[in-house]
Order: sequence, then C-alpha cells, then structure tokens
Amino acid sequence: MASKDSQDPRIARISSSIRIIPDFPKPGIMFQDITTLLLDTKAFKDTIDLFVERYRDQNISVVAGVEARGFIFGPPIALAIGAKFVPMRKPKKLPGEVISEEYSLEYGTDKIEMHVGAVQTGERALVIDDLIATGGTLCAAIKLLERVGVTVVECACVIELPELKGRAKLGGKPLFVLVEGEGA
Repeated sequence: MASKDSQDPRIARISSSIRIIPDFPKPGIMFQDITTLLLDTKAFKDTIDLFVERYRDQNISVVAGVEARGFIFGPPIALAIGAKFVPMRKPKKLPGEVISEEYSLEYGTDKIEMHVGAVQTGERALVIDDLIATGGTLCAAIKLLERVGVTVVECACVIELPELKGRAKLGGKPLFVLVEGEGA
C-alpha cells in the first residue's frame, strides 16, 4: 500500500497492518482486510489518533459512521472530539422513524438510513467509513445529511482505491484518507 504521508511513521504502520486477500469475495477483487489492523493495537490507536488530530479543532458536532466498518472508527473519534455518533444503516436496521437515501450499485440499488431527529439543521458533520471504492455509499451519506440541513465538513476513510474514482462522485466534498489500497 502506498502512503499518503510518508513522513509520519504511523501511516507506514497502518498500511502494513492491512491484509490484502486476493479474489475475495469474487475473482479479480483485491479485498482490503482491516481486521488485521484492528488486531494490531498500536496501528489501530494510530489510526484513531490521526483522525482525532485532524478533526479535534474543526467544530464537528456529528460523526456519521457508515455501516458497518464506519461503526468501528466513528465512535472513538466522536468521543475524543466531543461529538455525537450517528449510525448510517442499511434498510430495516433502525427501530424508529427513519429517512433514507438510495444509491446505485454495480447491479441495482441500495439505501442507507438514519433516524429522524438524530441530527439538527446547522450541525457540522464528519462522515467516516473504512474504505472508499466507487463512492456510492459516501455520496448517499452526504446527500442524506445535507437534505436535513447538516453541513458535511469532510469525509474520511482509512483506505482509498483511487483507480475506482470514488472521490470524483463526492460532489467536491473533501476526502481525507490515510492509505491507498492495492488494485480493485
């Protein structure tokens, strides 16, 4: 994996802790497995610390984590910067009243949902996930938050697969990533 900031030794540690699984879940996919990152307590802490250092002074009131791996990184970041954590879930996973946003997949569509009232107009949000590939899920999260009057300050991911051009789908929203992944 290529580093976004080769000067910071934490980036190299994070990058080297991410396991690549060829041909998973289907032939031709180079799966970026973060479970090995989570097993490395130093690399996991470094990941959280780098995000917290970036967002600590940006007046973010909401950390919106995209299901499911955004749920791993979002809560510790939210706690550290004094923000609330809002889960962005797949359909029929939240028990209360929800609003949803549909997005395109390679074949078909999917949705993400958020509880009505979880965020308020005027709040400032960070959207977090483990990886950006085609950008569909992050784009849907941005649209969902903006629909209810939230300002999305930035999106953040541990890994980016730049050859899939997901960054281009974010409508100009800034994207912060720690490492670039190998092959799609």
